[in-house]
Amino acid sequence: MFIVNVEGAINKDGQWLLIKRSEKEEHAGGLLSLIGGKVEKEGASIDILERTLHREIGEEVGIEVANLRYVTSSSFVTDSGLDVVNVVFVCNHKSGEAIAKCPDEVDEVVWMSTQEIVGHTAIPAYLKDYIKLADKLVRKNPSGVFEIFG
Repeated sequence: MFIVNVEGAINKDGQWLLIKRSEKEEHAGGLLSLIGGKVEKEGASIDILERTLHREIGEEVGIEVANLRYVTSSSFVTDSGLDVVNVVFVCNHKSGEAIAKCPDEVDEVVWMSTQEIVGHTAIPAYLKDYIKLADKLVRKNPSGVFEIFG
């Protein structure tokens, strides 16, 4: 059985919002990461991944996002041995000022460029890969709005 986790690569004016995870966190405490969390059981549901991501972003840093687009998925094992499927979305900052709203989960918020993230020696390789993929999507379609012609 897997835990399902969602994360948001939040873009604003060419910068990405990262958090420094609280040292209290069981998994990856003290590391820089994207914002997100576990999907909770709801029974029959639609848009559960997207709603989970909106909820987690609001709880952890107090902002709203828009234009969620799938980036990639991966799997990993937590420090305590739990199997996780991770789904990453890119999203645009919509409103609010990011703050470390939940001290049990977030020690600090930081905005960084793609180049700063890729060149940062303390950022894990998987996070650099997520940002590179998200950056490609944003460069292809900065507004995140898709038009259908017919």
